[in-house]
Amino acid sequence: MAIIETEATLHEAHRDNHTHRDVNGGWLRPAVFGAMDGLVSNLALMTGVVGGAVSHQTVVITGLAGLAAGAFSMAAGEYTSVASQRELVEAELDVERRELRKHPEDEEGELASLYVSRGVEPALAREVAKQLSRDPEQALEIHAREELGIDPGDLPSPLVAAVSSFGAFALGALLPVLPFLLGATSLLPALLLALVGLFGCGAVVARVTARSWWFSGLRQLALGGAAAGVTYALGTLFGTVVG
Repeated sequence: MAIIETEATLHEAHRDNHTHRDVNGGWLRPAVFGAMDGLVSNLALMTGVVGGAVSHQTVVITGLAGLAAGAFSMAAGEYTSVASQRELVEAELDVERRELRKHPEDEEGELASLYVSRGVEPALAREVAKQLSRDPEQALEIHAREELGIDPGDLPSPLVAAVSSFGAFALGALLPVLPFLLGATSLLPALLLALVGLFGCGAVVARVTARSWWFSGLRQLALGGAAAGVTYALGTLFGTVVG
């Protein structure tokens, strides 16, 4: 009885610890990319404008315009990209669906050959392929996974990608402009808040991807800071030349 209870506990522990995060949901990549892009692009845009020695009102308008334009652009781009990808996958699934309907035996033999190539005995591979091919939808799902590397039931949503990208970009782009909206008259508060946000975004990404949080945070901080420094220098140069 003790052995059975121990084995049951081990099975439960394995089940609880052997779960995987969703890596195909279609929201993580656009959300992370959107937040990073919003922070870096709007921070760089605003530092460039500040470097040109413009008025406080111009800085605020520039920041808000960058937020709106970037968020809508990111959302439209993500929607079009994911929708196009999904349409391509669905077209390939239609091809596979027709092949399964017209040549079921050939497709069954193809699946059996695949299992044989992976070390399954030929007789067992043929039997497994035969049983799996009895249900057309199950057969389509298996062929899609084995041949195309996709799960027909877990395709990314264009709407989810667009909304995630829009919201994340807007949130990221808001950080550098927020101090100016609250009355700041210098770039320093916006720069500090944006750099903290960049480090935080990098650290959050590390929690999701299992990378070191400090390395990921410092990497994003360095990239964003470099972009802001370059655009500030360019803004100062252009402001001097134009002025």
